[in-house]
Amino acid sequence: MPHGGPDGGDGGDGGDIYARCDRNVNTLLSFRYKRIYKAGNGSGGSGRKKHGRRGGDVEFVIPPGTEVWDDGAGSRIADLTAHGERVLIVQGGRGGRGNSRFASSTNQFPLLAEEGDPGRELRLRLELKLLADVGIIGAPNAGKSSLLTAVSAARPKVADYPFTTLEPVLGVIEYENDGFVMVDIPGLIEGAHAGAGLGDEFLRHIERTRILVHVIDGNGPDPVEDYFRIRDELRLFDESLTAKPEIIAFNKLDIPGVDDAFELCRDELAGTAASVRSISAAGRIGLDELLYDVAEALSTAREEAQAEEGEVGQAAVTQEATVGEVPVLRPAPTDRRPKVRQTAPDRYEVIHRAATRFAGMVDLNNWGARVQFYDQLRRQGVIAALERAGITPGDTYVVGKHELEWE
Repeated sequence: MPHGGPDGGDGGDGGDIYARCDRNVNTLLSFRYKRIYKAGNGSGGSGRKKHGRRGGDVEFVIPPGTEVWDDGAGSRIADLTAHGERVLIVQGGRGGRGNSRFASSTNQFPLLAEEGDPGRELRLRLELKLLADVGIIGAPNAGKSSLLTAVSAARPKVADYPFTTLEPVLGVIEYENDGFVMVDIPGLIEGAHAGAGLGDEFLRHIERTRILVHVIDGNGPDPVEDYFRIRDELRLFDESLTAKPEIIAFNKLDIPGVDDAFELCRDELAGTAASVRSISAAGRIGLDELLYDVAEALSTAREEAQAEEGEVGQAAVTQEATVGEVPVLRPAPTDRRPKVRQTAPDRYEVIHRAATRFAGMVDLNNWGARVQFYDQLRRQGVIAALERAGITPGDTYVVGKHELEWE
């Protein structure tokens, strides 16, 4: 500004991208049709020290129980389970500082400004794991869907052939003024932990359950062997799944001979589960006793979970108390020193965020701006780093988008 000094305002920050958990959303189907989410760019600064407007934020909505993974790094960013939870996934780039920020008593006419940081780009993987209190597991055609139909209002497909259920089905059970959610996991076969019959996809849902109801086909050739085969698949997929409280439901009691098979198998099964019940899901026999055991085991599991949460909270409070009234947060130190990489015998590349941001806005055809840019490189330690790297007159060094000759 003539006779008034520099008056360039700062650029606006780029918008952020958030994930929000909403219980009214049940699937990830919407991401089949929209896969790219892009936040708004920040506006440029202008005269009279007017700062640019911040870019608009963007959010995508996911159902409870969804994990958000950075697909490139293979790391989990967030695990959203509660309605209304909102997590920052990608932060927008910071806006560049205008030339008015660099005025000083020795430089009253700064010709430098900063370029804004580029926004981050992430490829995400969304993984939905159903949230349920009770998981119904077992071999194909054991009667899992029939059990869920008998005790809830859920209506999964039921037929007399294996693999009738192709995806997990949820049902709500009302029992003695209490309610809980059951999930019918599709049938598991040998090799499920390694993906046979999509078993690895189904086993993931078991991780979010508190207890398991293991349905056994009492009319099968060897019910005990079927039971332990499924247990092995749980162990091979995740050892912690076998530690969940388990109730065995020996099914198809309405078929002649199954009650005798139950008496033969009961002792062998009793030592592996919290309780063993004989039922008929189709004939609605023994379901009250089974639900009683489920409610008792679930109540115990909930109390243990609350006790563990209390112990974790108490441990956190104790740890904070050791450092005083107010916890001290110390971020990891960041190495701000410039780095130089030699890419050819006479060519060097400067790796330094601050120098790159200045380079993005400087007009090297203007001699005054060129001098000020060199002074900034000297202040930031870039010149010293180039000298340590062995640069000689006539060599080329690259800063951001500019190639300069060393003199």
